[in-house]
Amino acid sequence: MEIVFLSAALMIFLITCLSAADLFFGIRGMRRLSEVDPLKDREQPLVSVIIPACNEEEHIEQTIRAQLRQDYPHLQIIAINDRSSDATGAILEKLGKKYEALEILHIDDLPQGWMGKSHALQLGAEAANGHYLLFTDGDILMDSTTIARAVEHMENEDLDHIALVFRNISPGWLLNSLILDSSASLLQLFRPWRARKKNSKNFIGVGAFNMVRKQVYHAVGGHKAIRMHPIDDIMLGKNIKRDGYHQEGLLGMDLVTVPWYSDIRAMVNGLMKNAMATINYRYFMLIPLLFGMVMLTIVPFWATMFLDGYSRLFFVGAILVRITAFYYGTRLLEISPWCAPGTIITPYLSVYIVLRAAWYNYRDRGIIWRGTHYSLAELKKNEPLWP
Repeated sequence: MEIVFLSAALMIFLITCLSAADLFFGIRGMRRLSEVDPLKDREQPLVSVIIPACNEEEHIEQTIRAQLRQDYPHLQIIAINDRSSDATGAILEKLGKKYEALEILHIDDLPQGWMGKSHALQLGAEAANGHYLLFTDGDILMDSTTIARAVEHMENEDLDHIALVFRNISPGWLLNSLILDSSASLLQLFRPWRARKKNSKNFIGVGAFNMVRKQVYHAVGGHKAIRMHPIDDIMLGKNIKRDGYHQEGLLGMDLVTVPWYSDIRAMVNGLMKNAMATINYRYFMLIPLLFGMVMLTIVPFWATMFLDGYSRLFFVGAILVRITAFYYGTRLLEISPWCAPGTIITPYLSVYIVLRAAWYNYRDRGIIWRGTHYSLAELKKNEPLWP
């Protein structure tokens, strides 16, 4: 039995070390958009900024004002009030009357066979005149140079699509620990530092900042091609990469910020929409998924209490490597370093989120998002993120 524990400990230690190294060097290899000089001298192509908003009364005005302050004169800003039941529509109308650069669209009904956000983004794209389309969200804050830098980089590198990794500004130690843990998992899953390589199968898409050439967007079918997919931002990036276009993921934490979730409960509820979508609602994949999560993130901590010798040593090493990697993440994201040890707790929340999403999706025969039910049968027809 001792050899079994030792083998498991050594394997978990090696996987943790390799994952941490891949994440560290991968992020170090990504470019920072803030290092690109803003486009000034050459001709500035028109950029259409498309902002869907559903019940965003708390953030939408400052998001719109941040776009209006962009140091880039050739902007068309399209804000879509997507069936809001709060003051979002009234706020947008007030701003639309004051600023000519702002166009307002209102959606009262959702057509059958569409998810709300994809429908809103598609309508915005159809109304856009820009050479580039920038898809963003209703709670995003951008530095005034962000769009000018992004266009300069796309023009210089002849890119068709770029996505930015943003900085989360949510409050709370445990919430930031969970976001740190979840963000690292997503980065390791998608490895966006490889999206730039044409021979790589890796791809990237970020809802906070997806900028794409308009002709490329329509060539891949736009949001109509992914109209029922809960993870629309990443799927758009996948379609762009799959069809042979040139994309890149960049670090934009010092240019783009978002209060991702207001508290733990909001994050848990928010992930009910897409937790199972990552495995395309294939319930047979739940056991290996949860087994991997538990073995790599929960078992090492408990094993140090019950084992001794080299087995304990390797498990302790795995924990230290994991916390060290997360400490680097706290510096990158400019959050409290105490969020790194907080990731000892967050795996339990992650397992709970996956199990809760699996149960709710099964019970409801689909997902309920912003008051609309989307059937499991329809969702399973989506192209999966992974083969």
